[in-house]
Amino acid sequence: MRIDIATLFPELCEAVLSASILGRARRSGRISVYCHQIRDYTLDKHRRVDDTCYGGGKGMVMQAEPIYRCYEAVCAQLPDKPHVIYLSPQGKTLTQQRCVELSRMENLLLLCGHYEGVDERVLEEIVDEEISIGDYVLTGGELPALVLVDGIARMCEGVLSSSECYEEESHYNGLLEYPQYTKPEVWRERRVPEVLLSGHHANVDRWRRKQQLLRTQEKRPDLMARYQPAPEDRKLLAELALEEETPGLYKEEKQR
Repeated sequence: MRIDIATLFPELCEAVLSASILGRARRSGRISVYCHQIRDYTLDKHRRVDDTCYGGGKGMVMQAEPIYRCYEAVCAQLPDKPHVIYLSPQGKTLTQQRCVELSRMENLLLLCGHYEGVDERVLEEIVDEEISIGDYVLTGGELPALVLVDGIARMCEGVLSSSECYEEESHYNGLLEYPQYTKPEVWRERRVPEVLLSGHHANVDRWRRKQQLLRTQEKRPDLMARYQPAPEDRKLLAELALEEETPGLYKEEKQR
């Protein structure tokens, strides 16, 4: 897939997009991400892209024309109109499910606002949806855009080594991820759960699923309230309800 980012700070975006898994995915051609400097599309000799607000108020507003010209330039490079997303605290909150859906699209254009925002008219003209990464306000849309790219890219074929890398993670199936352990077997008198050392794959899978349910119950009851458990999950939830509570989030006897 191809993702284009319209921004006033392409260098900020490139610093993240060139590193780690995203950088490798771009270099291997698994995904294509291009950053476009909106200032390159202004007709102002001083490269200004903002002006004062009509109606008064502090701060500056990004002008419609440079953004639209940037949008036109991106569209000229594509066979079809890209799906345009404006990163905004007024948008719908980003979810794992939306990342999966967006990863199936061919072309995305992410618009990063700045200052006091963007002239509403260009949003009405080109934007297909607005997305927020949380109920708070940042100084610009670059960080939310990078979060969105990361969340989408890892769903694309070949970016991660296999689908298992994300299918068992938190939120993918509506639950939080099970706890993870590595060597040494004992660290500061804390042992790795015996079931993980048993080599019995069915028991490991069952333990992990049970831990997912337990973690979601304890840490995110809001997620558990929306979760629709399958019959096997109902059995595990019944077991959890019958178990005697012990201090700590994860029951020590279930881990040993």
